[in-house]
Amino acid sequence: MAISKKDLELLSLYQSSGSDLFFEDIPQNRQSSATSSSITQKKLTQAGSKSNVAHQSLKGQPSTEPGRERSISRVMADSTNSFQELCEVIKKFDGCEIKKAATNTVIYDGQLGAKIMAVGEAPGANEDEQGIPFCGQSGKLLDNIFKSIGLSRKENLFLTNTIFWRPPGNRRPTSEEIDACRPFLEKMVFLLQPKLIIIVGSTAVESLLRIKPLSMNSLRTKNHLYSNCYLSPNTIEATTIFHPSHLLRRPAQKKVMWFDVLKIFKMIKPFINS
Repeated sequence: MAISKKDLELLSLYQSSGSDLFFEDIPQNRQSSATSSSITQKKLTQAGSKSNVAHQSLKGQPSTEPGRERSISRVMADSTNSFQELCEVIKKFDGCEIKKAATNTVIYDGQLGAKIMAVGEAPGANEDEQGIPFCGQSGKLLDNIFKSIGLSRKENLFLTNTIFWRPPGNRRPTSEEIDACRPFLEKMVFLLQPKLIIIVGSTAVESLLRIKPLSMNSLRTKNHLYSNCYLSPNTIEATTIFHPSHLLRRPAQKKVMWFDVLKIFKMIKPFINS
């Protein structure tokens, strides 16, 4: 059956707004938090039926999040004992609806033994296509920024993201999507044991520090001690910077970024020279 010009224009509108696939027979309001929660819960339930072995092997263990039922991603993260196992588990995880529209699962790039870890937000179009984080225009800018203080993904830097799949239309990940991926990120930090975490952008701040920043301007001036249920009671020093995409939109902020980079340079000196 031929598609009319009007239908083609409508499909083009959907695609430009980030609607890559139709997941339901009945139209859904994707901007509604209630809808997002129901969709996420549906996928978690489906993933649960595929993860009976993980559930049974960890049955009876105390919850890592007191007062909350352990999520499927938490159970799966708990079951891993190495970085390679964790990567395989992330690839198998079906509890994030955005995975359906993604081309690749984007987990990391750089050196596994690096003492500096940079955590970004979510893959963009280039990252989704190539399967590595920070490989688009923003990534090239970040590479140049880090290069100025002796950091390189080819030598002494590890890069990952808060979310491992590209959100449709490059939208900001929802809180439900951040929560679904957080256990994997927390286990990754525990397994790799970096000395410093550079938190790149507000989405990464929400995931790692569990706060929704009112202003990155205020957060970037402070240092933080990061911990999670795997690390506790140990902590890792952390600092925040603007996401490079923010700098591309607002070039005047590059001056502010330079002062943040100088601060980071002082923080990493003991680690990159040892």
